[in-house]
Amino acid sequence: MTFIWPSMLFSLLLIPLLVALYLRMQARRRQLATRYGTLGFVQDAGRPLGRRRHLPSLLLLTGLMLLLISLARPQAVVGLPRLEGTVILAFDVSGSMAADDLAPTRMEAAKAAALEFVQRQPPTVRIGVVSFSDSGFAVQPPTDDQEAIFAAINRLDPERGTSLAHGILASLNTIFDEPEDPADVDEEAATAQRPIHQSAVIVLLTDGENTAPPDPFEAAQAAADYGIRIYPIGIGSAEGAILQIEGFTVHSRLDEESLRLIAELTGGVYYNAANEEDLRTVYENLSPQLVVRSQEMEITSIFAGVSILFLAISGLFSLLWFSRLH
Repeated sequence: MTFIWPSMLFSLLLIPLLVALYLRMQARRRQLATRYGTLGFVQDAGRPLGRRRHLPSLLLLTGLMLLLISLARPQAVVGLPRLEGTVILAFDVSGSMAADDLAPTRMEAAKAAALEFVQRQPPTVRIGVVSFSDSGFAVQPPTDDQEAIFAAINRLDPERGTSLAHGILASLNTIFDEPEDPADVDEEAATAQRPIHQSAVIVLLTDGENTAPPDPFEAAQAAADYGIRIYPIGIGSAEGAILQIEGFTVHSRLDEESLRLIAELTGGVYYNAANEEDLRTVYENLSPQLVVRSQEMEITSIFAGVSILFLAISGLFSLLWFSRLH
């Protein structure tokens, strides 16, 4: 536990002073009892209260101590339950994404569609960003911080070849928060160990032209085994476009057939980036799960509330036993 105003803890030095004052009052009370007898002292059912007479004072001191601690504004790491879903935006950053059959380019169209998608998500959806070309890696772990997501998306630029499988596998790694390459993992054993994640989906923003191993359909099947649906977003046109990549003239076109098959294998749906309304429906297919996330938060109100409870009980006992506030 930490404190926002730790200097206020010095106020706890009042507690020993109050204890010393109480002990002095009790000593004086015993002197009076010895001198004048027990006549006039409060009794319960004809018997002295005995040690119970100290209970109201003990509760009062405890309540005051908790109240003084609350003045220091304590903080603690608390597990907070919430319904949560995860969306991984997997961006194809291959050279073909520089084609201009979607204005101004496929890459910029993909960014615009993703930014629009992020803005419309409810706070219960955490979004991660993955980029892939002939390899794949996480650009932004899943978060609900939209500014961090926007910054990650805006950093993306077209690079080399395309491996849809690496995009899917990197997305799986991001969902499961595992650094290793799933291509090196025994899929059968991994599936047995990992839970089904129906609260997570992968949005694959790509033109679908796979030019590098491994097999994207095997990667899609691995995602399906974990209960993770893939929603491919087709970036580009069926007619395609001519572009120059490293001195070569390349004709690149949208491979919708492959993207539809990936969606079918995982239980997702294929969308075309030209229809922005389709993108907005992806999160509606999430099945949020109840998770507990640790978060540091101020617990001043808890200390203050418990202190008031102790003070109230102390006052109640004093009224019942002594007919006055102790």
